[in-house]
Parts: sequence; structure tokens; C-alpha cells
Amino acid sequence: CACWPGLRDGPWAHPAQVHTKYPAIKDLMRPDPNLKWAVLGLVLAQLLACWLVRDLAWRWLLFWAYAFGGCVNHSLTLAIHDISHNTAFGTGRPSYNRWFAVFANLPVGVPYAASFKKYHVDHHRYLGGDGLDVDVPTRLEGWLFCTPARKLLWLALQPFFYSLRPLCVNPKAITRMEVLNTLVQLAVDLAIFTLGGIKPVVYLLASSLLGLGLHPISGHFVAEHYMFSKGHETYSYYGPLNWITFNVGYHMEHHDFPSIPGCNLPLVRKIAPEYYDHLPQHHSWVKVLWDFVFEDSMGPYARVKRKCRLAQDQL
Repeated sequence: CACWPGLRDGPWAHPAQVHTKYPAIKDLMRPDPNLKWAVLGLVLAQLLACWLVRDLAWRWLLFWAYAFGGCVNHSLTLAIHDISHNTAFGTGRPSYNRWFAVFANLPVGVPYAASFKKYHVDHHRYLGGDGLDVDVPTRLEGWLFCTPARKLLWLALQPFFYSLRPLCVNPKAITRMEVLNTLVQLAVDLAIFTLGGIKPVVYLLASSLLGLGLHPISGHFVAEHYMFSKGHETYSYYGPLNWITFNVGYHMEHHDFPSIPGCNLPLVRKIAPEYYDHLPQHHSWVKVLWDFVFEDSMGPYARVKRKCRLAQDQL
């Protein structure tokens, strides 16, 4: 197994330069008026699917959970990602955004939205920060999942690693919003079970597990920050899967301007192409997954890690 890249300090992005040269980018920092309707449609689609799968054979239930539900639930988690930046109702209505994220969370089956926001702030503030950015795999993951078969297993189990890693790397006190998120989610799960039986609940959970695991859309997890090009830690993808993932592929642009909703991120690249077109980019998330599994230089360890003063203070 290869070793981790060396810890290093220093800024990596250039948003101030882009913003200074192109002040029109500031106009893109506004709520997405269509986000709430897209989320509403996705949630209703999954609730309808819950009704339709009640009498399906288990093999067909799992098939549709992967082929349809996995896409919808993964898309909803990326909507929650967008909402965590207050892009649904604006920064002036933070509680509206928090509760709307809880609503988007309902088909996922497990409470997720409130905890995600709590940790995602650190991902932007301390990208790659050792002990702060829980998006970075642990040393144990890097050491253990270092062969093609093990890396394939790691990809399949990504939902578990993303859920459990924060508790090991940077545990935080449970917030009131997380408790409310959990209570609402359990109440809806119980209602679905009462009305439709066990199969709709299994369908929702399987949609999340399969859709966030070894799934074409899940290529974005690896594509965003794994070092496919030496020294370059963040990549964008401009392909068609952005249409169902709220433009999460525009990841360089997102990290430069996290307050810009996904619907406007293509305009950032259009306004300032010289800052993005020359950078390494991915053309296929499926190929990203293939290369991650079969290239010896890739694995959970292929991330930049930084020393952060706050991380040192907390030791």
C-alpha cells in the first residue's frame, strides 16, 4: 500500500482573484428559486414508489432500489448539500433552510441532514484538515483498503464510513436540530411501515445504501478530492450527471464560491473560463471509480492532509 501524501499547509484556491476580476459573480450568490420544487418532486416520487413496491418480489424491489431509488436518494443527499449552504431560502432564513433539509431527508430513511451541515462547514473551512475534515479517510482505511477487491468493498460501504468516520475523527456534541431531525425521521419511517409494511421501509433504506455505495453517481465522492493528478486535490466534472446531482460536479467552482447555488455554478465557469478550463477535470464518474479500484496509486490514502492550528489546539 502506498503511504499518505505529506501533510502541508497553505491556501489552495483563488476566489478573491476571480471575484475581483469578475464582480458579476456576486450576482450569482442568491437562492435557487427552483430548488424547493425539485426537492418536493423527488420526495413525492419516492413516496409514490413506496406505495408501488408494497407487493413487489424482493429481487425486483432491490433492482428498483438501485436503478431508480438509488438515483433519487443520492440526488436528495446532494440537494441537502446545496441546502446546507442556505441556497433554498437564502442566508436570511437559516431555520427555513434547516427544516427544508429535514424534509428532503425523509426518503433517505435515516436522519442525516442536521449532522451533515454540522460537519460540512468544517470541510469547507479546513479542507483536508487533519482531525477536522471528516471527509478525509482515516489512516486505518488507507492501510486496510489498498487492493482492488478491498477498494471495491470500501466503495460499496461508503455510506457506513461517511456515517461513522465523524464519530471517530472529530466527535461533536449532539445538537437540538439533530434530535429533531431524528424524531421527525423516525416518525415518518413508522408511518410508512404502518401504512405499507416492511417493504417500503426496506426500499428506502436500500435506495440509500445502494445509491450512495457502488453506484455510478457515487463516483463524485472520489472525483472531488482524490489526487488523480499529483499535487492537485480538487476536480470538476462537467458531464450530464450534473443534471440529476444539482451540479455537484462543478466542484472547483463550488469550493471557490460555496454560497452560489448549484444551478448557477456553470455560470461561474462561463464568466471566468481562464480560471477553470485549464485545470485537471474528470470526464466520467464511472471511469473515476474504475481507475480508483484498479490503479495502484489510488486508494483511500490518496488525499491531501493539512496541519491546522485548530486541530493542534484540540489535541
